[in-house]
Amino acid sequence: MRIVRLDLHNIRAIRVAQLQPASNLNFLSGENGAGKSTVLEALHILGYGRSFRGRVRDGLIRESMPALQIFCEWQDANNQTQKAGLKHAGGDWQAKLNGEEVGQLGDLCAAFAVSVFEPNSHLLVSGSSEYRRRFLDWGLFHVEQSYLVLWRRYARALKQRNALLKQKNLGGLLDTWDFELAEAAAPVLWYRRSYLDGLLPYLQQVSEQLLPAFGDLSFELFAGWKNEQMTLADALLLNRERDLSLGYTGIGPHRADWKLHFSNKSKAEAYSRGQAKTLALTCLLAQARHFQQLRGEPPVMLLDDFSSELDGKHRGRVLDELEATGAQVFMTGVELPAEMQGREVRVFHVEHGQIHAPEF
Repeated sequence: MRIVRLDLHNIRAIRVAQLQPASNLNFLSGENGAGKSTVLEALHILGYGRSFRGRVRDGLIRESMPALQIFCEWQDANNQTQKAGLKHAGGDWQAKLNGEEVGQLGDLCAAFAVSVFEPNSHLLVSGSSEYRRRFLDWGLFHVEQSYLVLWRRYARALKQRNALLKQKNLGGLLDTWDFELAEAAAPVLWYRRSYLDGLLPYLQQVSEQLLPAFGDLSFELFAGWKNEQMTLADALLLNRERDLSLGYTGIGPHRADWKLHFSNKSKAEAYSRGQAKTLALTCLLAQARHFQQLRGEPPVMLLDDFSSELDGKHRGRVLDELEATGAQVFMTGVELPAEMQGREVRVFHVEHGQIHAPEF
């Protein structure tokens, strides 16, 4: 996909702004706090329903304004024009996709694929399992049409079971929802493992560019309960007393995790912050390659504070990778990095919430 127009209204320091980005590299420069990252946040909202800095209600709407508004026009892989508009008041929202009202924000997100690398992206590697589940589910959400339905079935069963646990319900209803939860979990786990299997060759290719000394890759997927030789139905029954005391379900795919292992790095050896950032970016770039292979187009790539997050050697390698995929890229930084000199890049200057477009 290629964004050709982006209109922003009342987002943080930006009152009104319009961008006509290039189809490849776009760089937003300016001092800290000028509003550069706000542009990336707006794109992230269209793709995820929230900013990578938090919820819309948490300070994203311009002060004293009732709602923010975003309009985006892009070309898809078939060179067809797509248009999306979103008005978000922090709680209530209205959205349209190609002129039609959107009933669920997820429907808008499904049409607008964006991947982001930002200062907290190292949590994909060093943070809790929630970040790694989100990574898998984002990929599956966009490449497997049936996955969202399967995940919603599991989430509904989990919600019902948790409600019964809070009520200390020991009747047959809990048995019924144990069965439904286990039935809903099986395809979710299968899709996650299948997705990692398909992603692994791309992870290997990108890691050879960014982490060449680490060696060959493998992965380990943890289903979400300790004894994975046991079915989830049996594990739920075994853990019922504990779940009743907690008031929620402590095992299942909502507790799943996965890890990458390298042949030249001990499993017990912790990653440095710099290594975690580079590995997280490796995962995102590999996911973009995989996405492109399956969908025929790469996602839009967002890289916030690009220069400070990577050293010069890795910046050059990442730029080479991004140009090779042909993805449309939006980056932010105080000034254009040396590694971008001589490349085809459109530079926007941001100052006090105003975006100054380049002259063509």
